[in-house]
Amino acid sequence: MRLGNQLQKLREEQKMSQEEVAEQLSVSVQHIHKWENNKSYPDIQYLLKLSDIYETTIDEFIKKDATLQNRLNIEKEEKEDDDELFHPGFYIGIGIMFLGTFLSLIIGNLTIMMVTNIAGMLITCFYKNILKLLKDVKKDFYEQG
Repeated sequence: MRLGNQLQKLREEQKMSQEEVAEQLSVSVQHIHKWENNKSYPDIQYLLKLSDIYETTIDEFIKKDATLQNRLNIEKEEKEDDDELFHPGFYIGIGIMFLGTFLSLIIGNLTIMMVTNIAGMLITCFYKNILKLLKDVKKDFYEQG
């Protein structure tokens, strides 16, 4: 059962109107309407308050809504990725730039240095985007197969 359906059912069981819930949460009735119609999800602070109002737990909200679970997992993965100060792509890109510079000094060809420095900078800057793209392609591949 989607979170919105749960919220509506619980509100009706408490014999409350959307206006009453909105007033208790200090939000607009439109927020309650969007949440109950699965157009958006309440922030965690509102989930906490709603769990108090409806005398349930956030756990119950989350366990019954697979879409919300997936959304939380995606946000967790993105947060974990953002926690790294220097991601592996930083070191890979810097390594490629040094290698290109070193090879151009040995061989005497500046084109090698330019190409490897550009490639290294792109990897350094866009490593996370490249990984995300590859993960999305892999996910799409498995979903189609």
